[in-house]
Amino acid sequence: MALKAWKLAPGSLKVMYISSFFMNLGFYALIPYLTLHLTGDFFWTLALTGVLLGVRQISQQGLTFIGGLVADRFGCKETLVFGVGVRAAGFMSFAFCSEVWHFFAAAIVSGLGGALFEPSYQAAFARLTPEEHRKTLFSFKNIVSNLGMVSSTIVGSVLSSIDFFYLSVASGSIYVLIGGLIAWRLPRLEVDFARNSVFKDIQLILKDGPFVAYTFILIGYYYLFMQLFLTLPQLAEAVVGDKSGVAYVYGAISLSVILFQLPITAKLQNVQNRFWLIGLGTLVMGVGLFSFLFAFNLIALLAGSVVFAFGTMIAGPLLMDVVPMFAPPRQLASYYGFNGYSLAVGGALSTIAGGWLYDLGVAKGWPGLPWLICLGVALAAALGLFLLKDSRNRFQTKPQS
Repeated sequence: MALKAWKLAPGSLKVMYISSFFMNLGFYALIPYLTLHLTGDFFWTLALTGVLLGVRQISQQGLTFIGGLVADRFGCKETLVFGVGVRAAGFMSFAFCSEVWHFFAAAIVSGLGGALFEPSYQAAFARLTPEEHRKTLFSFKNIVSNLGMVSSTIVGSVLSSIDFFYLSVASGSIYVLIGGLIAWRLPRLEVDFARNSVFKDIQLILKDGPFVAYTFILIGYYYLFMQLFLTLPQLAEAVVGDKSGVAYVYGAISLSVILFQLPITAKLQNVQNRFWLIGLGTLVMGVGLFSFLFAFNLIALLAGSVVFAFGTMIAGPLLMDVVPMFAPPRQLASYYGFNGYSLAVGGALSTIAGGWLYDLGVAKGWPGLPWLICLGVALAAALGLFLLKDSRNRFQTKPQS
């Protein structure tokens, strides 16, 4: 099925798949091991580490709306190339950090790069995807991303065991290569660039009530997803006893997605209400995280990771595919950028509150506290998605006559 999806993709979309693979390789090779580097080599608390990751998240997703507005006016390809260049500089600069403020500066620069390239990438991918194969090609993107993630466990574990310096330089260099590939092989996208004022575009999006509600509800989804970068690596190291626990968890999640993503997509393709599916996936993710309350050994840890992965397989491919169904074509990058606020807020809450809750649970003898909160967040987000309605959309279940 994966080979079929690759054959269905036009050449320009193949460039996007390759870029997605290396983006995830570079990102996941660095960020989880940055957490362990700070708490281990610099003796930071998990709460302070969470604040750093939260600042990185806010500097990225908090500004993706601006990145989307830039892409709609100056072109997706140009913004994408510039953004990955800024990300490369940010990641490489982690290699030279020694003071707290150094790390925060590097985090902000790397986040700004993401603010530029993320909405550009999503909009370009949506524009290049043939309408008749959208579900399959968006699902295959999730597989490619997870191939990058599982590959990152090898790069991250090997280079971090040698010296974090080499890991930072290698991760930044990967983004330099991505920028070169996109500049060389991705065609310029002929689009109807936005002609409204920035203020007018903002007004139009804010008046789109269902889209704003959808973005708000996704805060809960991203609160759960971003546990991958702080509390989950910390738990994995505690259960296994060394940094290899991170590789085991990421490997279990990624291999599950690689093996089962397309069959799950095929199984669920006749469910028309995508809000319901995203809600179901969010709930399954929450159950997987809640199971870490009982993760006293590696088997239990991996079992919870696989359940979490199944939730991402249900919801993940649909999150971004839904956005073009709200957005006018000329505002697509701006809509993707605004939708990034859900990741900005959810990710920041996840890393800042998640780190604090983890430390509090350890100090008070309540190790299950962060995982109980995750279950509550999953229930609330799933309920919101089950109840969400949009009278204009093309994917709600039609009433039976």
